[in-house]
Amino acid sequence: MTIDFAKRPNRIPWPPILFVAAGAAAFFLQRAIPTGGLLPDWLMAFGEALMALGIAFDFWAMGVMILAGANILPNRGAGQLVTRGPFAMTRNPIYLGNTLLLTGIGLAYSALWFLPFALLAAVLVDRLAIRREEKHLALRFGEEWSAYAATTPRWLKWLF
Repeated sequence: MTIDFAKRPNRIPWPPILFVAAGAAAFFLQRAIPTGGLLPDWLMAFGEALMALGIAFDFWAMGVMILAGANILPNRGAGQLVTRGPFAMTRNPIYLGNTLLLTGIGLAYSALWFLPFALLAAVLVDRLAIRREEKHLALRFGEEWSAYAATTPRWLKWLF
């Protein structure tokens, strides 16, 4: 069974599934093999800031998408190409926000299992969702997508 990328990028909404699974796995591993007390206070405070930044990116991006009349669900077709707000900094602000949130939880609570799981979730989302979404957007929006993708990084310039 193949996917018609012109209609939608995926059949399964991978990003929420992967980020929730990563958070759950990290949570249960943290309970089984605690890593608390290993980080200095300043790094834990930095983690709190990352959590807040991650949540802010998520809500900002969702708000901009809703105002633009764009679809938020990652397994549905795009009706609008949103390029303003957080989408001017990264093509994937919600996925970046989720990654920052998981990383921030790991640092803020010295729950170090969250760190590798945040990275794993980001890599899997990149492979299972983002690459497919980009193919879908290229088919739907053509040159407009190409121009946007050429000037806006997938994650952030210093990440990927």
